[in-house]
Amino acid sequence: MTTTTIILIVLAVIVLWAIVSYNGLIRLVNRAKEAWADINVQLKRRYDLIPNLVETVKGYATHEKTAFENVTAARSAAMGATTATDKAQAENQLTGTLKTLFAVSEAYPELKANQNFLQLQKELGDTEDKIQAARRFYNTTVMALNTAEQSFPGNLIAGSFGFKPMDLFELDAADAAAKEPVKVQF
Repeated sequence: MTTTTIILIVLAVIVLWAIVSYNGLIRLVNRAKEAWADINVQLKRRYDLIPNLVETVKGYATHEKTAFENVTAARSAAMGATTATDKAQAENQLTGTLKTLFAVSEAYPELKANQNFLQLQKELGDTEDKIQAARRFYNTTVMALNTAEQSFPGNLIAGSFGFKPMDLFELDAADAAAKEPVKVQF
C-alpha cells in the first residue's frame, strides 16, 4: 500500500464518521421536535377543556370571579409561551390556578354531582397524565441530544454545524405546589 492510499482510506473513514455523526444528531433533533409537538397537542387539549370547566363551575359559583379570571389569564399566558422554559413556567402557573378552581368547587356539592363537571374532571385528569408522559419522552430525547452534542467526538460535529442544546421541559423547582398533580377527583 502506498502512502496516498492510506491517507485516502483515513480521510474516507473520517468523512464517513462525520456523516454518520451528523445524521445521528439530525435524528435526535427531529425526535425532540416531534416530542415537543406531542406536548403541544396535549396542552392544546388541556386548553380546550379549561373554558368548559370554567363555564360549568361558573354556573354554580357565580361570586368566585377572581378564580375564573386567574384561570383564564394563566391559560392565555400558557398558550402564548413559546420556549420550553417559558412554557414550563406558564404551565406551572396554570396548574396552580386550576387547583384553586377545584378548591372553589369543593364548596358546591351540587357542582360535584354535575355529570358535565365530572366528565370534564375525568378528561382533564386523563390529559394531565398524557402531558406528563409527553414531557418525560421530550426530556429523555432532549437529554440524549444534549449529551450527544456535548460529548466527544460528537461535540466536534455539533460545533461545526451549529447545533445548539435544547431546554428541558421542567417544573419550577421553587414551586412546590406545581410538583403535585392537579387533583380532579372528589
